[in-house]
Amino acid sequence: MEPTDPTSGLPFIDEHQVRVAASAATTWDALVAHVARTRLGVSSGFAHLVGTEPRGATGTLPQEGATIPGFAVAESVRQERLTLAGRHRFSQYALIFSLVERPDGTTLSARSHGSFPKLPGVLYRGLVIGSGAHPFLVRRMLRDISRSAERREAGQGT
Repeated sequence: MEPTDPTSGLPFIDEHQVRVAASAATTWDALVAHVARTRLGVSSGFAHLVGTEPRGATGTLPQEGATIPGFAVAESVRQERLTLAGRHRFSQYALIFSLVERPDGTTLSARSHGSFPKLPGVLYRGLVIGSGAHPFLVRRMLRDISRSAERREAGQGT
């Protein structure tokens, strides 16, 4: 049986990318470490407030099925793609990280999909997407991962 596509039926929101002066292997390690360390900014308080599913952390990232508050690993292909999916009262969403190794490093991208049903969802979308907060935070996250990967590649640690 084929795995279910977590983006199936979810409208595309946006995509951001950054060039990383590091190998795909090093960029992957920095990506996984960033997700594990930051939980993508979803605190347990926020997870409880909006009713995220999944609610807590289980398993070991980046294994498929592992979770952090608000996200489950739907797909994990080392050095190529990490797909996180989740939902809460106002939205169902997926965040897909893709890595493409190039001669001069790696292109790391983050593609977002989401649906925001009914009036509360529309209002939430306006607050998060329409305000510019989402693109700002995704670009900052990609820059942080890039810097971490480049430090790792240079042998300076995380």
